[in-house]
Amino acid sequence: MWLRGVARPKFVLRPAMNAVTALADDTQAVASAPMLELRGISKTFPGVKALDNVSFPIWGGEIHMLCGENGAGKSSLMKVLCGAYVADAGEMLHNGEKIEIKSTLDARHFGIAVIFQEFSLVPYLSVAQNIFLGREFPGKMPGTIDRQKIRSEARRFLAMIGSDIDVDTPVHKLGVAQQQIVEIAKALSQNARILVMDEPTSALSDTETEHLFGMMRRLKANGVAIVYISHRMAEVFLLGDRITILRDGKMVATVLPHETSPGDLVQKMVGRKVDAIHRRGADIKAGEVALDVAGLNAPSGIADINLKVRAGEIVGLCGLVGSGRTEVARAIFGADRITSGDITIFGKKFTGGPDQATRMGVALIPESRKAQGLALIRSVGDNIVLAALDKMFPARIFNPGKAGQAAEAMIRKLRVATPSPRRAVQVLSGGNQQKVVIGKWLTADARLFIFDEPTRGIDVGAKAEIFAVMYDLVENGAAVLMISSELSEIVNVCDRAYVMREGRIAGELPRDRLTEENILQLGMHHE
Repeated sequence: MWLRGVARPKFVLRPAMNAVTALADDTQAVASAPMLELRGISKTFPGVKALDNVSFPIWGGEIHMLCGENGAGKSSLMKVLCGAYVADAGEMLHNGEKIEIKSTLDARHFGIAVIFQEFSLVPYLSVAQNIFLGREFPGKMPGTIDRQKIRSEARRFLAMIGSDIDVDTPVHKLGVAQQQIVEIAKALSQNARILVMDEPTSALSDTETEHLFGMMRRLKANGVAIVYISHRMAEVFLLGDRITILRDGKMVATVLPHETSPGDLVQKMVGRKVDAIHRRGADIKAGEVALDVAGLNAPSGIADINLKVRAGEIVGLCGLVGSGRTEVARAIFGADRITSGDITIFGKKFTGGPDQATRMGVALIPESRKAQGLALIRSVGDNIVLAALDKMFPARIFNPGKAGQAAEAMIRKLRVATPSPRRAVQVLSGGNQQKVVIGKWLTADARLFIFDEPTRGIDVGAKAEIFAVMYDLVENGAAVLMISSELSEIVNVCDRAYVMREGRIAGELPRDRLTEENILQLGMHHE
């Protein structure tokens, strides 16, 4: 259901107010100026104008949705806001007074906290240490810290979003969804008055998402300003009081939810009409068995996994977060050790690691692209040809011209927003980084593709392009196993699906029974 736009809040937030426990004061006068306002912000990088004269007001007690394709400038605007970037032009006003934010410390002084899509956690510190890193509570003795208070406060902020993660667990041992929860708790612990959230639900389960939305509504009621970046139209209209669209670094429009529709927003975002449903055609021609998994067991917690994927079909693998989907993908690719069971790829037994899987034509597009899918300090071109080096240069003599041509062709095919193949992949937006990961395997001519959350953090235009790539792959004889937390994607894109629960396959749904209701019925935990 779409919510009507909300008028400017009838209260102001005092600087010392605790963002979680404070009460809005209705006796205050109507706010005469935004809590924070960015005016005429521009930012240029070599070969790219990331922001071009963007103005963006942020009002207390309001959820302001920021939408746009990957590379539209959303993350750049937020980095200017939090002091990670300094704008080349423009100004900022705080409660109507001109200010300067030239560092993250400046941003924190004005109560700004940002939860980026790409996490900023220290892997080998505990959950509690990460939440209060740099803000530790002093102990009774000079020069010491109160570890017990850090742990108890960490538990308190995690409980606010419905999580019971062990605060002593090192962050590198957590899954992506749990790391996202830690990031959210870290931001909440800063008592932020302006909270920026970049795709916060992309790795969360439905239950965790509900807890987060409840927390956001409480923060909003207490006068906190929330800037929310999302590619999910349902979230935009469910939560948003105001919507701003960016395209190619410029502000296209600011609208109220009741004044627009999902189709209108998408068209403003991409400048063209896009099919947001991505529905798969009904004419499926399945061929030989590309992947046959029988009785697979692994120390990662999966047990008795049996599934098949044929050439020419897209098979879904779904279930609740933590049900074992990613563990199955990693075991099939040889990235995780198995204890028993058989994996057969195009009729040949597979018992090796990722290098052998690659030679057999298997591609894994992992859930965590930065940690597992990319060489971040290398260029876009280097990453695109990385998996195809043996195939392209069997004599072990590298030809830069040939590699460059292959990279440029893939950049054009996937519409990767980069000024050059020589651009470092680490500076691309998350969606364009995901396209580079996919392009790497397309260049290698893989025949069995395992997509683990391929559209996480991807805008609607890029989603359509990625699904079009999948359809093209299977139409040309490849096989696809797709993991997604978006049930609508599983229903609309896949030809059939396996549903996991607690590390096991709970059931298989053919095309005529593949509905969100049936997936949830199989995937829910039963006492």
